[in-house]
Amino acid sequence: MLTIYHNPRCSKSRGCNTMLLDLGKEVKVINYMKELFTEESLQAVIDLLKIKPIDLVRKNEQEWKDYFKGTELSDSEVIKAMVKYPKLIQRPIVVNGDKAVIGRPLELVESIL
Repeated sequence: MLTIYHNPRCSKSRGCNTMLLDLGKEVKVINYMKELFTEESLQAVIDLLKIKPIDLVRKNEQEWKDYFKGTELSDSEVIKAMVKYPKLIQRPIVVNGDKAVIGRPLELVESIL
């Protein structure tokens, strides 16, 4: 079963969810704006993505600009920021077993199916 960390207000996230369902995939949908990440669960997803925490941040979001832009943050501090402000998290994130991708562009999702 695939897991999609989804923000229903995001068109790319909705499009990814629709694509997976259209492909007949069994999908567990987690609205991470309501089912919030913990620091540990977000770190686990980052580990699957094989990226630095800062690479998961949406730097154009107002919360980033207001509170963090221009500051040097440790990986732990970046994770804490995303947990506190989940809107900062890139989306959608699709997990398939021990593989994960940020589904932008959607074609990246095909690489883990």
